[in-house]
Amino acid sequence: MFSLSGMNALVTGASGGIGSSIAMALASQGARVALSGSNGDKLRAFREQMINEIGGDHVEITCNLSDSTQVEELIPATLDTLGGIDILVNNAGITRDNLAMRMKDEEWDQVISVNLEAAMRLMRASARPMMKARFGRIINITSVVGSTGNPGQMNYAAAKAGLTGLTKSFAQEVASRGITANCVAPGFIRTAMTAQLDEKQQETINARIPAGKMGEGTDIGAAVAYLASREAGYVTGETLHVNGGMAMLG
Repeated sequence: MFSLSGMNALVTGASGGIGSSIAMALASQGARVALSGSNGDKLRAFREQMINEIGGDHVEITCNLSDSTQVEELIPATLDTLGGIDILVNNAGITRDNLAMRMKDEEWDQVISVNLEAAMRLMRASARPMMKARFGRIINITSVVGSTGNPGQMNYAAAKAGLTGLTKSFAQEVASRGITANCVAPGFIRTAMTAQLDEKQQETINARIPAGKMGEGTDIGAAVAYLASREAGYVTGETLHVNGGMAMLG
């Protein structure tokens, strides 16, 4: 894999299944990682696990992305703690699933606020120090449903599709400053949430995937580590689909 030695990274939603895999992947390649999430206890436990397993001097920063004040404070806190930011991974997300005709305004607003607006705010805030350094890597974790849609997830699919468009626009604005912005779009990934599905449900899902199985968090971590690397400097505005062939999108 590609070396991230000397680079500072912020990962939101870092204590979750995919988020923890991303943080581990970045740290394994030499990055110093600021772990962010809303559950301080989980963050501290995961930070200790990271240090025990792979070493490094990593930190945790508790932040509730539904609170705009806390969102605005996250990048300054990262700069104060790490001394800089080279990599931003917007991974945190929530779901409030419901059929369109039953979806409440607050279910729409909550998902858009956390999954789309918070990501925009963090990208905007990180742009200034990255532009000053003339280097930066922004990776937004979207979803296959942002391209395909999914019944009962109008809000979630809209937020993820919006994040793709936002990333493309941002990438064009900052490319001349040595900053890239890309998306990683997971398909079905084996997490604590998918583990709750019964055997028949998992078989139905696997039948839709040419690879015949769900992906692992490490598959997403590897994709993020590549896009975060110096070697990926000529890749920007792209979406890397990691879905086992379930949706072969251009």
